Amino acid sequence: MAGPAILPSRGLQALVDALLARGYRVLGPQVRDGAVVLADLTDIDALPLGVGDEQAPGHYRLREGGAERAFGFAATAQSPKSVLFPPDELLWRGRRTDDGFSVEPASPADDPDHRPVAILGARGCDVAAIAVQDRVLLGREHVDAHYAARRAGAFLVAVTCSDPAGTCFCASVGTGPRPRAGSDLVLTELADPHRYLVEAGTPAGQALLGALDTTPATPDDLAAADELVADATARMGRTMRTDDLPELLNASAESPRWAAIAERCLACTNCTAVCPTCFCTGVQDVGDLTGALDERHRVWDSCFSQPYSYIHGGAVRTWTASRYRQWLTHKLATWTEQFGTSGCVGCGRCITWCPAGIDLTAEVATIRELAEAHDAVAAGAPGGAPTDGGAPTPGGLR
Repeated sequence: MAGPAILPSRGLQALVDALLARGYRVLGPQVRDGAVVLADLTDIDALPLGVGDEQAPGHYRLREGGAERAFGFAATAQSPKSVLFPPDELLWRGRRTDDGFSVEPASPADDPDHRPVAILGARGCDVAAIAVQDRVLLGREHVDAHYAARRAGAFLVAVTCSDPAGTCFCASVGTGPRPRAGSDLVLTELADPHRYLVEAGTPAGQALLGALDTTPATPDDLAAADELVADATARMGRTMRTDDLPELLNASAESPRWAAIAERCLACTNCTAVCPTCFCTGVQDVGDLTGALDERHRVWDSCFSQPYSYIHGGAVRTWTASRYRQWLTHKLATWTEQFGTSGCVGCGRCITWCPAGIDLTAEVATIRELAEAHDAVAAGAPGGAPTDGGAPTPGGLR
């Protein structure tokens, strides 16, 4: 593949036009209702020019982010998961007939308006999350046909994150701020003058890049991009130690910290709704008043919902503490055992959009402190008796 190139500021419109000409539905970041979200894009003037964001636990606000910059924010409020794996998807439609009942399977590919999608502005965390979803929904014995139809031909134009939010920790989990493998094109927005460093990650990306009016990147351009990445890494809002998370969390199943978290957690499911990798779903059957039409939909579900673990007359996880433990332990520990990768990409959305401001990086740090204190006391105390700070929760979590 050819090397990195420089795309002038207005050349971004040529990139969008080239994608539209190739039949893609282009989605890019835009301001809607006080947040930066993904929406249909045809004109780059609709991008959030000069807009940044402030994010903290339970807090999200837009701010001025620089006059010319189109990507001076941390990440869109919702991830590309909502595009490739929508929250409500029709599975089949049934109709009453004179001699019985007919069933019409549904697929995105059957829609006459179905087009491959191009996502402009995905961050490194988003690209990594799509790779996780690919492994979960495409890489196992039973392929998710609906996800496969939406994922087929999707084109990813990722953007290096220059302004991490106060809840971001992608550097800790190795997904950013510069996007890793998986993008067709990677843009890095540079200033003075305003321009984009463009790198192709796939043959499709290289073919599109070759159709644009670019100039070869200079060593100064590459150095400016590296400096931007180093600066963003240093300004990351959160950090999390990850080298021993499976061992730590699996050994902390009876930590008293779960009960403390449950005193704040509302079990509202916000964290799983905004998480770019969560994939739990349920089904809903919807009929009309005449009984002549019935539809089955797949809808997002959440392990924070008590009915989600309902089996044979009762729920398995009846306490909020056990549901939070399930979510965090699966996300950071058993997900690795199940899929060979962590379920967390460090986007920080679960922290930002938690109405109680619960910070999973802080909770992991507290669980680690409790485990280390318990181990230290057990090693030095007669009989290894634990202190109250590290004692298991009486009766365990249910």
